[in-house]
Amino acid sequence: METITIPRGFRVTPEQFEQLAQAEQLARMELTKDGELIIMSPTGGTAGRKNSRLTQQLRNWADRDGTGEVFDSSTVFVLPNGARRSPDASWIKLERWNQLTQAQQDGFPPLAPDFVIELISPSDLKNQRYEDLQAKMQEYLDNGVQLGWLIEPDTKTVEIYRSGQQVEILNNPQTLSGEDVLPGFILDLSEIL
Repeated sequence: METITIPRGFRVTPEQFEQLAQAEQLARMELTKDGELIIMSPTGGTAGRKNSRLTQQLRNWADRDGTGEVFDSSTVFVLPNGARRSPDASWIKLERWNQLTQAQQDGFPPLAPDFVIELISPSDLKNQRYEDLQAKMQEYLDNGVQLGWLIEPDTKTVEIYRSGQQVEILNNPQTLSGEDVLPGFILDLSEIL
């Protein structure tokens, strides 16, 4: 099989994106609102383990709480601006999830999560600029996400994105609170940072 190199800024239609997503199972892909295709390399073991810990803690809380659904990093959401994004972990209020048809739930759900987590991995820093990840977090807010965390394990920092507020930066926090978006959720960062 011949391989191709996709240049940065390469544009595809939403239909082409869905065809690529079905055909290419090894790489994670996203599509910007402008049609730029972003191909992300698979994560390494350390990042995969940390991301699993994030999702596990969120899932455990959601099972006890019962007010929403949790999604892992392989889920692609169609944001209101048309972008196709897949946060490392996310949560959606149950009533919003249940408003989707079965076909929408089975495909790429056409909505922004209420809460997202992005965990910066070494491959993220190698292949994307940090500013791109910050812009992605702002895009989430612009499309309806209420709370988002951008976690950078190497520098032990967390950027907290809240709807209608300035970004808050925490240095070496031990825990993070889900605040009023996820009442009672506390993320233990001891195995993440």
